[in-house]
Amino acid sequence: MDLHSIQAALRDAGVDAWLFYDHHHRDPLAASILGLPDHGLVSRRWYYVIPAEGDPRKLVHRIESGKLDSLPGSKGLYSSWQELESALEAMLGPWRRIAMQYSPRNAIMYVSMVDAGTVELLRSMDKEIVSSANLVSRFQAVLTEEQIDSHYVAQKALDEILTEGFQYLGSRVRSGTPVTEYEMMVWFRDAMHRAGLTTDHGPNVSVDENSSDSHYEPTAQSSRPIRSGSFLLIDIWARVDRPGTCWYDITWTGVVNREPTEKERVIFAIVRDARDAAIEAVRSAFADGGHPIAGFEADDAARSVIRQAGYAQYFTHRTGHNIGAELHGSGAHLDNLETHDERRILPFTCFSVEPGIYLPEFGVRSEVNMITTKDHAVVTGRIQRDLVRI
Repeated sequence: MDLHSIQAALRDAGVDAWLFYDHHHRDPLAASILGLPDHGLVSRRWYYVIPAEGDPRKLVHRIESGKLDSLPGSKGLYSSWQELESALEAMLGPWRRIAMQYSPRNAIMYVSMVDAGTVELLRSMDKEIVSSANLVSRFQAVLTEEQIDSHYVAQKALDEILTEGFQYLGSRVRSGTPVTEYEMMVWFRDAMHRAGLTTDHGPNVSVDENSSDSHYEPTAQSSRPIRSGSFLLIDIWARVDRPGTCWYDITWTGVVNREPTEKERVIFAIVRDARDAAIEAVRSAFADGGHPIAGFEADDAARSVIRQAGYAQYFTHRTGHNIGAELHGSGAHLDNLETHDERRILPFTCFSVEPGIYLPEFGVRSEVNMITTKDHAVVTGRIQRDLVRI
């Protein structure tokens, strides 16, 4: 935990204090930001407050009194619920505007970890509870230099694996040797393992109608053959097999042993242009002296292209998600559909840009990753310009 940086961020945000609270590991963000172990018993409520000025304070149950001993600050103890409420009010006495893992109307549910009862209790103490969403982004989503380097290692390896996979698949199909979605998924997993990469599940290897299922994952029991004439989507993600490394996550589409149809060309071009509109919105914001841009604004840029083309109803998910040591990280998502994500896209963060159109007969998604600095934003890997001929 970087106490001085947290306190500086609180002052910048005009917040009096940041209150962390947990019970039964309900808030993994608190454990990560504070540097607490993600294991061990948390059978009683604990509270930890970091003020914008002054020393932190703790409140823990007597039978778990050592739970926060790794953190700086004075410690209070409680046993009964009456003692807890009295001690909590005394601990927070000097501060009124308090950040917590809370989101008004559950708008940003990714940070909405605090239960409504706790918020009610604090409001009864005349505390104003504000969202810690932007603070969480600052201390969870901003990447270290080593994490950025690890992203590029994964990017180089995975781009090469995808190319090899297309070549292997094409040779199998042209030779007349059957191959299924599931078999190609296993092939990609094995290739990632040999390259020193790891993944949590997937990848999504899907043909024809299955490519319209944006979270499709083939199984040994239910898997379509990939044959000459198929439309193919591959969504693949991995990171270097080492703790704390940054993921790389891409999606490409193509056709197997044929030329694309006119409809396939048109749909891909719309998705490509939507992707590029979001990329340009972020690039221009960062090039303009680091002009702040929120996640929903990048989503709007992509979604407007698809809407104007008449396919808005077929774009059924957000434009992108934050990427870090978790595939779907805690920073700003490119989203004004599933949520209205007002969090700013911060320097030194990574995120996907992946609009899609999903028709009954096939689906197209084109996914790249971007990394920002203080004054620019770049796509980190290859950019698909046309449907792949496999």
